[in-house]
Amino acid sequence: MKKRTKGTLPAVGLALLLLGLAAGLCFGKVYAAGPEAAALLSGTEAVRTEAIRSGWRLDGPGETDALIFYPGAKVEPTAYLPLLTSLAENGVDCFLVRMPLNMAFLDMNAAARLQRAYPYSHWYVGGHSLGGACAALYAARHPDRLSGLVLLAAYATKPLSEELRVLVLYGSEDGVLNRKALEKGRRYLPASAAAEELTGGNHAQFGDYGPQKGDGVATVSRAEQTAWAVERIERMILGE
Repeated sequence: MKKRTKGTLPAVGLALLLLGLAAGLCFGKVYAAGPEAAALLSGTEAVRTEAIRSGWRLDGPGETDALIFYPGAKVEPTAYLPLLTSLAENGVDCFLVRMPLNMAFLDMNAAARLQRAYPYSHWYVGGHSLGGACAALYAARHPDRLSGLVLLAAYATKPLSEELRVLVLYGSEDGVLNRKALEKGRRYLPASAAAEELTGGNHAQFGDYGPQKGDGVATVSRAEQTAWAVERIERMILGE
């Protein structure tokens, strides 16, 4: 048996320590959900919000359409409850996914588990920022499992099926979104895809988690931005 070189174990330990510190710096800070989002954890009269293994299920009056939502990087997932609760109240049940270390790329196939577990007729996947980009990768790899894709301040990086309904929403004051990548991503969208910019909207106001580093200052309220996004998502999914 080959003998270990003296000092190997301490070196490995140091490497693991440095890796742990790097992970802490990268993933440690989380944007916490605000008070409105926290209040919606118990649901509403029209929506039953229940904790499930993958995160939360928002069960409203709808029975056929469901949206699986991937949160943005380092954002507490419940920050998106105001947006998703409104969708569920109006007929689109939602699944809010809890990601490892609040990074969607660590579990991009989370949607597959939910699709196997629940019997909806039409499935949609979507997300905000990095979560949206990861949802787009899932959609590119599994077009036969989905009816559509919702991207909030996000873009596709792989070609998407022409049969897929795609909606891209972003704000004019978004200081976080990579505009060059957004434009480049248009080549991967189906011809029928719809993209729309909210004048005065920014990056963080798709969720309830306060200001985000590097973001622009919105000139519309978070409630207005949420309502705008909900109306357009409903129109795509429900045709209203």
